[in-house]
Amino acid sequence: MMNIKDIGKNLFGTVPATFKNQPSSTLARLSLVIGALTLTACATTGPANPQEAIKQRGEARWQALVERDFDKAYTYMTPGFRAVVTPASYRGRFGAAAAWLGAEVAAVDCPEATKCLVKVRVDFKPLLAGRGGDKFSTYVDETWLFEGGQWWIFESIKP
Repeated sequence: MMNIKDIGKNLFGTVPATFKNQPSSTLARLSLVIGALTLTACATTGPANPQEAIKQRGEARWQALVERDFDKAYTYMTPGFRAVVTPASYRGRFGAAAAWLGAEVAAVDCPEATKCLVKVRVDFKPLLAGRGGDKFSTYVDETWLFEGGQWWIFESIKP
């Protein structure tokens, strides 16, 4: 049977100072195993609360869009999107017919562990003659995907 010093040696290559001259015990070994399993589970299953993670990232992305910081908003796109669409091309997808005033994630539904459907309320003001003071709200549907340990917004590479 492997003792705590051997476990430390196997994990770290040498026996850590905290394990030297410590009595081996079932409790110590059990704690080490539980800790390793917990870290493994967290690394492979994603966040415990994807709704909160997506709400934070979604609202941060929309804040960047409201500020017309398209380079920052671009960083929330999936890695596959960023591999094909340049930041300049992404910026070119946005017109100037309306000014975004704010946005709030209204709902997050995750039908799969790595895919969530998000509804965002967007407040805007059209920049059309005769409608200058009007404020409107609409809802935008988004798809967010969990990839490489992070949530990303999915968008078609076709404009």
